[in-house]
Amino acid sequence: MRRPGPPWPNISAAEGAAISVPAILQVLPALVTGGVERGTVEIAEAIQAAGWRAIVASAGGPMVAELTSLGATHVTLPLASKSPWALWRNAAALGRVIAAEGVVLVHARSRAPAWSALWAARRAGLPFVTTYHGAYNEGFPGKRLYNSVMARGDRVIAVSRFIGEHLQARHGTDPAKVRVILRGVDPRRFDPARIDAHAIEALRRDWGTKAGEAVLLLPGRLSRWKGAGTLLAALPALPGCRVVLAGGGNPGLADEFRAEAAQRGVADRFHLAGHVADLATALAAADLVIHASTEPEAFGRTVIEAQAMARPVIAADLGGPRETVVEGVTGWRVPPGDPAALVARITAVLALPASARAGIGAAARAAVLRDTSTAAMQAATIAVYRELLG
Repeated sequence: MRRPGPPWPNISAAEGAAISVPAILQVLPALVTGGVERGTVEIAEAIQAAGWRAIVASAGGPMVAELTSLGATHVTLPLASKSPWALWRNAAALGRVIAAEGVVLVHARSRAPAWSALWAARRAGLPFVTTYHGAYNEGFPGKRLYNSVMARGDRVIAVSRFIGEHLQARHGTDPAKVRVILRGVDPRRFDPARIDAHAIEALRRDWGTKAGEAVLLLPGRLSRWKGAGTLLAALPALPGCRVVLAGGGNPGLADEFRAEAAQRGVADRFHLAGHVADLATALAAADLVIHASTEPEAFGRTVIEAQAMARPVIAADLGGPRETVVEGVTGWRVPPGDPAALVARITAVLALPASARAGIGAAARAAVLRDTSTAAMQAATIAVYRELLG
């Protein structure tokens, strides 16, 4: 196994001592927002706590400040680019990072950076880990080959049992290389006890919520497959409800959703909140949290974040949420892309006594604390690194 070499010339003794501590390198396109990015920061924290140095290479973004506040190092590289030339150039750049920083293991979290990272790791003789974050589509010839890099790790972390099965069915991945590690949520950050009631009231006012209205919150990046269209189609049959989309990106799609709401006559009960920095408070301000994806989610982090906040959740019955939403126990599931079924379930849940909804929320939070905490995810990932590094 490769170990860091002697101190480089023209550096201080302190810098040389730092380089002598082995480093683990994570790569991803950028550190803007999302579950992949959140998981990268959380694992960087665990790497530092385990006695290694955490290095993350990406194109940068707002979450870099959070990463570096943990003591981790960020290396800015154009890893979001998918062009063949960029992949080769990034492989060479990652190779230089590996040599300069004493990297002993490389962990890739997205396809384009993973190709560069694979070549760099193999050239350096280092263990290569991937986290298979999505049920990637194969919409054009060659896409399966492109996706396959995420199945080429010495260990492949599947973010759900659904993804573990997908890996074997789609890529024939050796089950001995697969480690199922459910995504985690930080119960300290997502804790209903720490939320200020005044902040909840202020947020509901910002959303235009009227007295007596039930807020149906759909969190996540703006994307058609996330199911906002299904929820908008259901809204005319849900008087007394307000739909709030909490997620940034894709201004063009935001305009489409506004137009669709106007066409359906529900523009006065529809609000685009954009990116929400304090998602915990946003979840606490919701009466129901909706997951309405029309394609399988690899895991569905927003679902467990809502459950950690003890909110009642209705999720589409496909993909990862099948493993975290136990019907009638920690939430409810509905057929994906079915507005009528969604109307029926929302109506039934809102008709329940408040104590019954609170009981479901409490059971959901207990399940998160038991099965899907950040600490559990961190410990399991560190165990994978130790397995490869001996």
